[in-house]
Amino acid sequence: MEAAVKQEQAVGNTWQFTKESFEKIQGIMYQHAFPAGTTLFWEGDEAEKLYFLESGSVRLVKNADDGKDLCLYYFHEGDLFGEIQYPGQEGQMSYTAEVLQDARVGIIQQRDLEILLWQHGDLAIEFSRWLGYMQQLTQVKLRDLMFHGKNGALASTLIRAANTYGVQDGATIRFTEKFTNAELASLIGATRETVNRMLNQLKKQQIIDIEHGRIVILDLAELKAICHCEECPLGICRL
Repeated sequence: MEAAVKQEQAVGNTWQFTKESFEKIQGIMYQHAFPAGTTLFWEGDEAEKLYFLESGSVRLVKNADDGKDLCLYYFHEGDLFGEIQYPGQEGQMSYTAEVLQDARVGIIQQRDLEILLWQHGDLAIEFSRWLGYMQQLTQVKLRDLMFHGKNGALASTLIRAANTYGVQDGATIRFTEKFTNAELASLIGATRETVNRMLNQLKKQQIIDIEHGRIVILDLAELKAICHCEECPLGICRL
């Protein structure tokens, strides 16, 4: 089987930085280990740090007014994430970061990063590109959630999951990770019952199958049609 994930995803979301620039960023990190089930930060905490995931996996969730958690990001080895304050503003973390697999994290303090960006103009430009990329990633995910109904949101989420966890097996794509209905529901802001109905419908239409608890995409083109796929780059079309 051939991995469906392309190289730009395999190296994480820091491809905007040159090797030399990112080595400078790594030079101001301090490392910390977080076991699975712990929390990196909470929604509402002061926004003053960035986090580089050296190993493990983390998801970012936002608590909705109805008490449900909406998951907007999954981060893996090689990903950089977090929020910092803009000059003259007091910023807060927009999400809670939950550790899914034992993680080793490089933590970057905003004050150290600001000095580094002031000293190195090329790095400052690359950092602004990374910020723009992360903003685009958020905008595209919100578009998929809002504009094509729950069916479109689920279809786009399955495509993103395939790009993140899928392996090509002939004409099909097999997920290497299991997703519960509750996890899929948190990714699209739906209930488990709604997700269960939609998955069963996709199975009846022979668009997907589920084998040993893992999703298999049988008809990627039809999933793309359901969510009006705009063929975003793989660096954007990820969980």
